[in-house]
Amino acid sequence: MFPNLGFPEMLIVMVAAVLLFGKRLPEVGRSLGKGIVEFKKGLRGIEEEFDSATRPSSSETSSHSELVEVSAPKFEPPTSPPVPGNEYDPQTHHV
Repeated sequence: MFPNLGFPEMLIVMVAAVLLFGKRLPEVGRSLGKGIVEFKKGLRGIEEEFDSATRPSSSETSSHSELVEVSAPKFEPPTSPPVPGNEYDPQTHHV
């Protein structure tokens, strides 16, 4: 968690904690630990809520697939002969 803190720095932090909190240090540690656990539970709950909101449920997918029918437009060739004079000439690039 603190990769740049060596032993001397950690010792200074511990001495400062003992001086500041004294006998209440175990109590402060417990409450800090409980706070971290609750924070992680809250994050997990938010992640699960986000995943369930972005992923459709099985009942939604089955009813959705029954209602939506996907179809592609069909190509129908022209029924009349081409009109003379409307052909594209690639040599002159004119219509």
